[in-house]
Amino acid sequence: MGVTDGTWGLVIPGSGRLGADGTYRIGPRAHACLREAARLAGRRRPRVVVFTGWSPVGGRSEAEQMVDAWEGPEGIELVAEPTAAITAQNMSRSLPHLLERGVREVTVVCGLLHLPRVRYHFGGVYPRHGVSCSYARVRQLPTPSGLAWEAAAAVVMRRQRREALAEIAALAHGASRPDTPLPG
Repeated sequence: MGVTDGTWGLVIPGSGRLGADGTYRIGPRAHACLREAARLAGRRRPRVVVFTGWSPVGGRSEAEQMVDAWEGPEGIELVAEPTAAITAQNMSRSLPHLLERGVREVTVVCGLLHLPRVRYHFGGVYPRHGVSCSYARVRQLPTPSGLAWEAAAAVVMRRQRREALAEIAALAHGASRPDTPLPG
């Protein structure tokens, strides 16, 4: 294993689904993202891996479940950001963790269908804060429900980014980090 790159980090936005038993669990896409992130971390050791995502029904968040499922190299700082309910919040609520650790370059690992929104949110904001972005995408079958979800999300993503930018600005002016998801 290589030396940790103190300026590079990984961010993995969560995804999950509600099971028949009422428990919210990370799904196949999150597991695929975890495998890809572990592969990347094995080639170039990041300073930090930030897992971000909530649980809409309480219980363990996507972020916490992803930390538990991590099979990447040991000795890398793993951070769970458990409050982000939407992609814009994944971006805004992971950014402080990266800045606190001096990360200046990040690779965001996401599903193929999610990539346009990830590019819009992360790539449209992180560079303004001195963090360059690259993306690692995992295969994701374009199901009708997945396509419908992304189409619906695209309609509101500008508003969501404005709200996320306001959250970042509030943090810059001394507000505390949100501990619960904002309505999305």
